[in-house]
Amino acid sequence: MLTDHPVYVYGVIRADHPFPAGCTGIGAPPAPARTLRAGALAAVVSAAPDELLARRRDLLAHQNLLLALAEDGPVLPMRFGVVAPEESAVADQLTRSEARYLDTLARLAGRLEMNLKVFPAEEALPELLRADPALRGLREAARRRPGYEASLRLGEAVAGALTAAATRAAGLVTRRVAPFAEAAVPGPEVPGCVRNTSFLVPRGALDAFRAAASAGMEPAARADVRLTGPLPCFSFVPADGRAATTAAGRA
Repeated sequence: MLTDHPVYVYGVIRADHPFPAGCTGIGAPPAPARTLRAGALAAVVSAAPDELLARRRDLLAHQNLLLALAEDGPVLPMRFGVVAPEESAVADQLTRSEARYLDTLARLAGRLEMNLKVFPAEEALPELLRADPALRGLREAARRRPGYEASLRLGEAVAGALTAAATRAAGLVTRRVAPFAEAAVPGPEVPGCVRNTSFLVPRGALDAFRAAASAGMEPAARADVRLTGPLPCFSFVPADGRAATTAAGRA
């Protein structure tokens, strides 16, 4: 029997998806997680906390539960913080969206998300100075006649050179990883980041994807490349329940 209490929603799985006993989610102590079934689908839920804050503890609990479930089959993940007013609202949503959710689960089967961020790297500056006479000239001018204007021109030139090198690196690493991903979507802007992209990667290609992302860079394209994952496929589940289909090579 469905209750009228608010429930926290982690994601959606097929009704026959294995669900180990003892799974826990967010909260202190962690709330027991369970499934709420409707037709061919089931939502993974727990009791909604009295106060919901984006604490690291709860963010990790949310993510780790989804990743654990993904070991046994596809999961349509919800972003952190989804609370339904009552169980019947969840069941109604599963029933209305059954076809779309099943389609999304089929698309996500055997796949996980990897996130790639590229930032300018200060350690690239010596090589850039060796390769760029104009940049060296500005540095020498600032040394000979130190002052606000000279420092400003040098600072702007250095920042521009580092950003350009990081942008070249972002293009290079994206081309390297693209063959191992099935789709890619740009992420939100991050301060100082020249490229933020999430990739949909088959499980069997994860090691090759990581190796391609961490391969060495040419001197003129050095950057701080940060790879995060595997993650639940958050970026490939739009609000209407259909997975994104952007070709990875077009990112």
